[in-house]
Amino acid sequence: MMRRVLADPSLVEQYIRGGVMPRFMQRLREIDDELRIHRSRLEFAYSEMRTGDGDDPAAFSERWLSLARSWRFDRVNELIVQHNEYYPIERNLAINPRTGDYVTVSGRDYRRDPVGHAWILERFPASPA
Repeated sequence: MMRRVLADPSLVEQYIRGGVMPRFMQRLREIDDELRIHRSRLEFAYSEMRTGDGDDPAAFSERWLSLARSWRFDRVNELIVQHNEYYPIERNLAINPRTGDYVTVSGRDYRRDPVGHAWILERFPASPA
């Protein structure tokens, strides 16, 4: 079996690829892990701030908006930019001849939006519920 694999370069490539997770999958996992960490830290900060501001929703809102605007997503946004640029190449997506853009995966766009303070406020609103 091994001699046959070594004799055919395409089989060697398949053999090697089979043992390594593709980079686009690693990157997607890293993005999800980074977002999970941010979500966990934000959840803690949100809870602490709500407890600390007690019955003053205006103070909470002001402090939370300030924190949301100053929160840094540099690492995850760098990964998202890399994903958007390299995913279609690494996944070997076809190009739509009419649009010149890569074909979507299962009808969904592969691109991800960078995250920022709007991402935080969607999950943790500044106004009391």
